[in-house]
Amino acid sequence: MAISFRTENVKSPEIKKRKTSEWIKKIAGIYSKTIGEITYIFCDDDKILEVNRQYLNHDYYTDIITFDYSDGDKISGDIFISLDTVKSNSQMYTTDYQEELFRVIIHGVLHLCGLSDSSEDEKKKMRDAENSALNILKTID
Repeated sequence: MAISFRTENVKSPEIKKRKTSEWIKKIAGIYSKTIGEITYIFCDDDKILEVNRQYLNHDYYTDIITFDYSDGDKISGDIFISLDTVKSNSQMYTTDYQEELFRVIIHGVLHLCGLSDSSEDEKKKMRDAENSALNILKTID
């Protein structure tokens, strides 16, 4: 049962890892899930484009790619997050960078918990779940 944080081609974002891990476990628990092995790989746009091309045959930049290795109610996965795209999205949507980063961090976990964002209805449910999770984060010391 571990959540780890790695970087590739970027400086580690300023997050409190213990608090962030506690939050992730709490959100997973809301969906009746436990944590297996979750690895966050913070990277730049070049790396996420490489991953997107190599594993998903997509030729575009994105903020997050989640590889799901979950088994039953134990969620596990590798979550790639482009800090470049998180930053540009925070500017485009005029949101705080840290808030956007935490939104993306929990977005990957929500995918591992079974939420999807393929349809418009699913996107709304995902956004609501992200907002709820961000509110919970504010309550964790």
